[in-house]
Amino acid sequence: MSDEQAIRRSVAAMLRRQLGQGNTRPLIDETVINAVAEGGTLEIPPGALVTPLAQSTALTRRIKLVTVSDVYTDMEGDTVAIGADHGGFAMKEMLKGELQAKYTVIDCGTNSTESVDYPDFALAVAEQVANGRAWRGIMIDGAGIGSCMVANKVPGVRAALCYDYASAVNSREHNDANVLTLGAGLIGNALAKQIAETWLKTPFGGGRHGKRVDKIIAVEQKYGK
Repeated sequence: MSDEQAIRRSVAAMLRRQLGQGNTRPLIDETVINAVAEGGTLEIPPGALVTPLAQSTALTRRIKLVTVSDVYTDMEGDTVAIGADHGGFAMKEMLKGELQAKYTVIDCGTNSTESVDYPDFALAVAEQVANGRAWRGIMIDGAGIGSCMVANKVPGVRAALCYDYASAVNSREHNDANVLTLGAGLIGNALAKQIAETWLKTPFGGGRHGKRVDKIIAVEQKYGK
């Protein structure tokens, strides 16, 4: 048996053990990453949860993470899902225009100022991120609070309500947030643009933060069964 075949069998055995323990989604942690030769490629099942520490380890060891459908789940991406309720519609349209110059944008609605319910659109954005169709998500309502609550109910999502530069940096660097929520009634367009740009460009810090975010994911795994 070649070294590559041995690695594949080892990784497959780890995933089978996790699935056998009742996890609804396979969990890729640093143990799985470390089983792969440096500079190699790891095929992961669609919908698998890759912990922040595993992401950091993959970057350090130059390991590419690829789904079984050969779609890359790199640490950087170019697709952003964006949504809003009626109160955030105008800000969504402004941000969408800014983002389209650099990213592929999935517009999850709403498409007018007619009154709608923010949970519907927050869920749509969160699901795009959770299922891997979007790298990051941005959701806007009047205060950003309710949408943050909704998005955080979706497994695999870590949503953060940001209101200034510092909170945008912190949510990414410390918490590896993958959905940003904004309150259109609390901040103006110029600040929203700065927050979104900062949030999208700030990398996760890893290190001690990776261990802490892994504990957040462990809580999700515990209660998500």
